[in-house]
Amino acid sequence: MPGLTCPVTSPDAATTRSQEARHAGRLIVNADDWGRDRETTDRTRDCLVLGTVSSVSAMVFMEDSERAAAMARGRGIDAGLHLNFTAPFSSTDCPAQLAEYQRKLAAYLRRHPLARVIFHPGLAAFFEYVVAAQLDEFRRLYGIEPERLDGHHHMHLCVNVILGGLLPPGTLVRRNFSFQRGEKNWANRFYRKLQDRRLARRHRLADFLFSLAPFQPPERLQRIFSLAREFVVEVETHPINLEEYRFLTGGEVFRWAGDIPIATRFAVPIRNPWQNESSRQHQTSRLLAIERICFTCFPIHRVLHCCLWSRDDQRNQAHLCVCLHL
Repeated sequence: MPGLTCPVTSPDAATTRSQEARHAGRLIVNADDWGRDRETTDRTRDCLVLGTVSSVSAMVFMEDSERAAAMARGRGIDAGLHLNFTAPFSSTDCPAQLAEYQRKLAAYLRRHPLARVIFHPGLAAFFEYVVAAQLDEFRRLYGIEPERLDGHHHMHLCVNVILGGLLPPGTLVRRNFSFQRGEKNWANRFYRKLQDRRLARRHRLADFLFSLAPFQPPERLQRIFSLAREFVVEVETHPINLEEYRFLTGGEVFRWAGDIPIATRFAVPIRNPWQNESSRQHQTSRLLAIERICFTCFPIHRVLHCCLWSRDDQRNQAHLCVCLHL
């Protein structure tokens, strides 16, 4: 659509930013899968032009990655890296070795829901290679370092990625979905809380994360938009889904948002001194020095015992110990 300018680069952007300043919180609508295919990119572009999407999460080594990156650079679209371990790379330029390594990771991660919470030492090198390749490709396509990362099917939060320290420190990383009591069982919410606390030591996080769908019950959307008055709320959307696309392009999102402006970019304030740019190098070396991973396998009993020790400066305690009977 030649001649169209995204709100992030239009003259009205300054007015929108002044409206955002009236609220202590921030409503960020982020569209996933940018560049996955032409239809996904074009539907997301429509939302960006209307100002109903703040930013995108870009896939690399996909069939529309090159065109999507050129569009983002030309229009000033805020793009982060959407790490992909599970959807086959569809670009004809994807290296064969990378595609094979990703295929092995996808087979493992899809085998069982618990695969993402168990560290697999035999696949550590594969994870490192696949993450590094996507980081390099993002730099090539967008000409900048990725300052924000998330993952397809949220696999950026799998244990091999987190414990391997594969996400660049100091970057803005997508947290776990936010659930109220009763929406998930206690163990599920507790694990997510522990993981988010760990993430917050190395990265910047939004205060809450929700998916745009489902749209029922209405109280769910009311709660999401209300929280954005006081907190930084990320709403994850997939415009390729027709229901979400209609919600974003038909004006419904503005009716629900009311006087709360949709952010023009994905920005989260630095609230923790550990997240400051100048402390990244110190933070990384310090964490590596105080963390160790212990894995003990007992084939007879088919038990995988995984302990993550993370020393607290004052209490010197272990924070996470998971014992899974396989």
